[in-house]
Amino acid sequence: MKHAYVFYRYPYADTFTVMRQYSGTPKELCSFNCMAGHEGYVFAPFKASDKNPILLIEPDEIETRQVNNASFFSENEFQVRDIDTEYELYINNFNLFHDKLIDGSFDKIVLSRRSVERSYESIDPELLFMRACSLYPRMFIALIHTPQSGMWLTATPEILIESANEQLHTMAIAGTMKLSDTDTDISLKERKDSLDISEWGRKDKREQHYVAKYIKDCLGDFSDSIVDYGPYTLRAGMVKHLATDFFLTLADNKDLGNLVNELHPTPAVCGAPKMPTYKFIIENEACEREYYSGFSGPLNCDEGTHFYVTLRCMKIEDTVFSLYAGGGLLSDSDGRSEWFETEAKMETMRKCLAIKRI
Repeated sequence: MKHAYVFYRYPYADTFTVMRQYSGTPKELCSFNCMAGHEGYVFAPFKASDKNPILLIEPDEIETRQVNNASFFSENEFQVRDIDTEYELYINNFNLFHDKLIDGSFDKIVLSRRSVERSYESIDPELLFMRACSLYPRMFIALIHTPQSGMWLTATPEILIESANEQLHTMAIAGTMKLSDTDTDISLKERKDSLDISEWGRKDKREQHYVAKYIKDCLGDFSDSIVDYGPYTLRAGMVKHLATDFFLTLADNKDLGNLVNELHPTPAVCGAPKMPTYKFIIENEACEREYYSGFSGPLNCDEGTHFYVTLRCMKIEDTVFSLYAGGGLLSDSDGRSEWFETEAKMETMRKCLAIKRI
C-alpha cells in the first residue's frame, strides 16, 4: 500500500484501531509545538531531520477491529546471521562510548545497535502485527506505514505521555533483566503496593534513578501537583525493567508540545546529561536510529493523547527486517553483558518473525 496508515492496539485491549490517510502524504511538523490543534497519529524520530521528519497521519478513515488470535505459528525461512561481525561492530562502539563514562564526561549513555534479518519470502505486515498483539498483551503495539518513513512495527512498554484534558501520566523506565519463570505482571492500581525491588542490582537502580530524577525535574517546570509511584518491576516482552509512574495536572494543555520537547529523548534512550549525550550519540553511534527510540501514538484522539516510546521495533522493507535495541551504559557496564541485553530485547521482534534458519 502506498497510502499512509497505522494499526495500533493499547495494552490489554482486545480491539485495535486502523487509521488510513488516502489524500496526500502525512504532514511534516517543524516542531512538537506544532501539534497543538491537530488530530491524528504522530510518528516522531529520535532526531528530527529532512530525512526523518516528525510526521502526522491525518486520517480520512478510522475503524475499530477485533484482534485476531488465529493460528500463526508456522515458521518463516531466514538466512543465517553474521553474528560475529555484528558483535565486533557493537564492541568497538561500546568501547568508544564506555570511555566517556570512565573519564567522567557522562553519568549514563544509551548505546543502540541494529541487526538485519533477511527472509526468503515476504511476510504480510498485518500478520506480524497480529502476532505481536497475541504475544505481547501488556504492550502498546503499532504498525505504521508512511511514504516518508517506510514501514515500522513496534511493541513497546514505555509511555512518553498520556493525557486527557489536564491530567497527564508519564513514566521512567531503566534497568533490564531477563524474565524468570516466576515473574507475574501487576495492574496499574496494584503498583503502589508492589514495590519490592530487592532482586535488582546497584547498576540497574542507579540507571533508574538517573531517568526518574530527570523526568521529575522536567515535570516540575509544568506542574506543582506531581504524584509518583515506584520504582517497581515492569514486565515487557522477553525482559523486565524498573519503572516509576508520574501523574500530574498540566497547568495549560497548550504546554503539551513544550513538555514533549523537554522529555524527548529521555535519559532512558539517551543519557545524562541529556544534551551532551544526545550529541555524542548522533555523531558516534554505528547505525542511525531513524524512528527507533522516537515515539508514536494518537494525538487528540481516543479522548486524549497517547504517546509511546518506539522501542522493541523493526523497520520492514519487503524481505529485509532491521531490528533495533539499546541499553543504558554506566561506568561499571560490561560489553558482553550489554550485548546479550540487546539480544534479549531483539527477541521481542524475532518471535514475531517466527524465524527458521536455513
